[in-house]
Amino acid sequence: MTQDPADPVGPVIRDKRRFDPQTGARREPEAATAAHPSRDIAGAAGSGIPLDPEGAGGGPPTDHSGGPELSAAEVALAERTADLQRLQAEYLNYKRRVDRDREVARNAAKVAVLSALLPVLDDIGRAREHGELTGGFKAVAESLERSITNLGLVPFGEVGDDFDPHRHEALLHSYSDEVSGPVCQAILQVGYQFGERVVRPARVAVAEPTEARSAELAAAGAATPDAAAASEQSSSAEAASGEPAGAEASGADADILADAEVASDDADSDQLGSEQLSESSGAAGHSAQTS
Repeated sequence: MTQDPADPVGPVIRDKRRFDPQTGARREPEAATAAHPSRDIAGAAGSGIPLDPEGAGGGPPTDHSGGPELSAAEVALAERTADLQRLQAEYLNYKRRVDRDREVARNAAKVAVLSALLPVLDDIGRAREHGELTGGFKAVAESLERSITNLGLVPFGEVGDDFDPHRHEALLHSYSDEVSGPVCQAILQVGYQFGERVVRPARVAVAEPTEARSAELAAAGAATPDAAAASEQSSSAEAASGEPAGAEASGADADILADAEVASDDADSDQLGSEQLSESSGAAGHSAQTS
């Protein structure tokens, strides 16, 4: 086989720069290879590099980077990523819990301070009702009330409000034809709440409709005949026996008392006999010692 002098065997140096250093024009990278495909094969053969038939034919190059090591690195990366995500989720949960606990502690401290100021607010309210809230004292009182309202303490309890056992404390009770349900007829002491928490319930006088009283009287009247019937049965039983129902019980009590007295007398006599016996034995011992 004769060798073409135009295709020398040996190392081939190819300029792969994308721009021509002399003209500065952009080069086409595939132009030289497409024009002389045999030079790449000959140069590879002369340099001792193993030929890849698929690579020579333009197919995808063979991966010689080592698959098992890359797979282990990917598994380790996935594990570290999962650990990082779990730690981030735990930190976020911890931060939310700490913020919630801090808010609860802050509200508890506010409620404790505001509860101590409730008697002062009651005194200011009574002074306002009697017309004594005037001058500088009025300005100070209004400033204090604004400050407490800004902290979240809100008063509640007005005449005509529906009675709520969770928010009101009933001190007086009455009936009226002008109401259709339990309502607050009078406010004896204003209540206060902090957010949804009731700091102090409002003390009120409750009025109920008259129909409720009628129902209570009807229920009491239904219970009265039963008591009367029981009393009549007891009276008839006493008349049939000829003696009161408590007579038998009284006789039994008298017998018990008599037995107790007899037992007490026996105990006294036994104690007296033991004392006499001890005295006689003491005297006999004294006489024997004298002799």
